Amino acid sequence: MTAKDDPAPRVTRRRAQTRANLLDAAFAVFAAKGFGRVSIEEVCEAAGYSRGAFYSNFATLDELFFALYRERADLIAGQVAEALAQDGPGLDVPASVDRVTEVLLLDVDWLLVKTDFLVHAAREPAVAQALLDHRTRLREAVADRLGRAGGRTGLPAALGGAEDAARAVVAAYDGVTTQLLLDKDVDAARRWLKQLLTALLTDGSGATGRVPE
Repeated sequence: MTAKDDPAPRVTRRRAQTRANLLDAAFAVFAAKGFGRVSIEEVCEAAGYSRGAFYSNFATLDELFFALYRERADLIAGQVAEALAQDGPGLDVPASVDRVTEVLLLDVDWLLVKTDFLVHAAREPAVAQALLDHRTRLREAVADRLGRAGGRTGLPAALGGAEDAARAVVAAYDGVTTQLLLDKDVDAARRWLKQLLTALLTDGSGATGRVPE
């Protein structure tokens, strides 16, 4: 690398750090005040940057939120995929449920921010569609793993295929996290999620997760 080439990587790293700092500051402010009560100026002040720094990274607060959402969607999808990948070609559903519920992100502050934004999106069709598109990330990760397990995995017939099973998993997660917003009991949320997923993905006893080869 020549001296002439040196400045570009430093600028890139600096901009990436600015973006990360803005995201961290925004998350803290959103969680404390609620998405709809936060201005761009407040995010900039919390991060220690000017409005110019904000607009060089994000066009709107909506865009910033989606960057936050993408980070956490990727994290959750990764947690689920890793937990489900440990069984090899088949899928031991009860064991996978145990692993998923042990590692899955259940962060009350994030749930507060996400719920605030959901209310905002419900009144803005374009934003709602973008949020729907982002929400497919976790469902697709689960459906892909269930689908690759194929006939080696026994799923209740009432669920249909892997895609419907994945929708049921995400719906269970949504329901449990709604309760978590109110009682703030993370341990109870993990126990309840485990019970729901076991009931959804097995015969309810947790004993029929793998179809014999």
